[in-house]
Amino acid sequence: MDRDQPSADRAHAVAIIPARGGSKGLPGKNVMRVGGIPLVARAVAAARAARTVGRVVVTTDDGEIARVAREAGASVVQRPADLAGDTASSESALLHALDALRGSGRDEASVTLFIQATSPFIEPEDLDGAVTAVANGEADSVFAAVPSHAFIWRDEHGRNSRGAFGVNHDAGVRLRRQDRPAEFRETGAFYAVRTSGFREARHRFFGRIAVHLVPDLHGVEIDTAADLVVAQALANLIDGPTHAIDVDAVVTDFDGVHTDDTAIVGEAGVEFVRVSRSDGHGVARLREAGIPMLILSAETHPVVSARAAKLGVEVRQGVADKATALADWASARGIRLDRIAYLGNDRGDLPALELVGWPVAVADAIPEVKRLARVVLERAGGLGAVRELADAVVAARAAASPVLTTALEGA
Repeated sequence: MDRDQPSADRAHAVAIIPARGGSKGLPGKNVMRVGGIPLVARAVAAARAARTVGRVVVTTDDGEIARVAREAGASVVQRPADLAGDTASSESALLHALDALRGSGRDEASVTLFIQATSPFIEPEDLDGAVTAVANGEADSVFAAVPSHAFIWRDEHGRNSRGAFGVNHDAGVRLRRQDRPAEFRETGAFYAVRTSGFREARHRFFGRIAVHLVPDLHGVEIDTAADLVVAQALANLIDGPTHAIDVDAVVTDFDGVHTDDTAIVGEAGVEFVRVSRSDGHGVARLREAGIPMLILSAETHPVVSARAAKLGVEVRQGVADKATALADWASARGIRLDRIAYLGNDRGDLPALELVGWPVAVADAIPEVKRLARVVLERAGGLGAVRELADAVVAARAAASPVLTTALEGA
């Protein structure tokens, strides 16, 4: 074992996440949302949750990425323009970040963990496994991969030249999957390297190289718009249900959220909508917990005012730009946007959903809203969706406050 390597039980890697602002294939991809969370924030969260990581750093040339990274709990290193172009290597950004950290007077970590934000499904336990393998001296470089038994073919002269041949197999012998040795597809999600060796090699692969296997579904890497759609579709399955939504305020749409998006119209033109008494009980729980709530409605109708008054919450009607109205309301109350849950169901809610930390969709929301949501509820609009969200928010607040837990249990 190299003398600069710590034992696994006291390994503290520095996690570095390069995230430049420019991307020709998918502009702005590092702050695009999967499961309602910006990609760079997902990477930061995974690194911060890993027990072997002592510090998380995002190196970027982009102000919005830097803002999101700081809000997620990372330190930020300003990435020079000459290291942020299409031809700049990830290694150059990593080495610059390591030099910047060394210049700050901190002791250099013996293990560097390179994480790519474009891989949205990274488990902290997998990061720990890779770091530990390097810290224990089992390998100098470890990368994330998924096993593959695919038959790989290559076209000898280019596409459609009719000169295809087998690369990893004999085309004349069709072995069964179980009879073929597995190969490994690099996912690009993360790489753990011995820092001193990386500085010397100036490349992520050197010395003894090892594979850290991750689940097949975690092997998604986002380079194109199609990749993003796939990742968004997988998010709810992989992330799993969220039972506690830790926020400081709740904002909702009205039609299709507090109602089932239908109306009864009398012969005099008077409209009636159906709401859920269960939702009313949920809003009451929010009030008891001291969590402010706002209803934002694109329509202007007396029934919206009447329902808001009955619930005892604020309401703004006739709102064409929900994102601006939400931001103004939050700013006036000193509430951070990333600490707000917004519940919506249709296209008019998309700008507001993109703005908050907890975008939430009712069960019968349109697909675009569900793809953007961090949580998709089990209940539909008008059928207890507001109550479901309220219970999740109160549960998170109660978990953080034993006094509130006792008070709510006695209510």
